[in-house]
Amino acid sequence: MTRKPWPRYFMDITRLVAERSTCNRRKVGAIAVKDKRILATGYNGAPRNMRDCMVAGCLRDQRGVPSGQRHEICRGLHAEQNVIVQAAVHGISIQGAEIYCTHQPCLICAKMLINCGVVAVFYESPYPDPMSEGMFAEAGIGLARIDTLNEIKA
Repeated sequence: MTRKPWPRYFMDITRLVAERSTCNRRKVGAIAVKDKRILATGYNGAPRNMRDCMVAGCLRDQRGVPSGQRHEICRGLHAEQNVIVQAAVHGISIQGAEIYCTHQPCLICAKMLINCGVVAVFYESPYPDPMSEGMFAEAGIGLARIDTLNEIKA
């Protein structure tokens, strides 16, 4: 019997975290990992003590905003943002951590993760944001897609 490889193990957990999402459009999960230990988790959804999109409805859907545009009018935080917030609230540094995400981070999240000092980002589903990819590359932070059947794709 063989053991599940670490990247697949962490991506499976990330998908489970995404199940807590309250976004009507896309369920996204993220975890911060260092030395094979989970430091923090996050999923996309409304800030604490606020109505989420499952209750209030999606502002971007109501206004006909296409996917990937006008993030500023969304009620929710992204999963990567919530990983950073949860780590900060609990006094946990994610500097030097790897981030596992169900989806490739957007430009805003990329900039935040770069400033946190993460060393690598692994994702399962691509997200069309070449600026995000460029930021990670310029910052020297590894960005790789994990294909759960074939593991890491360069």
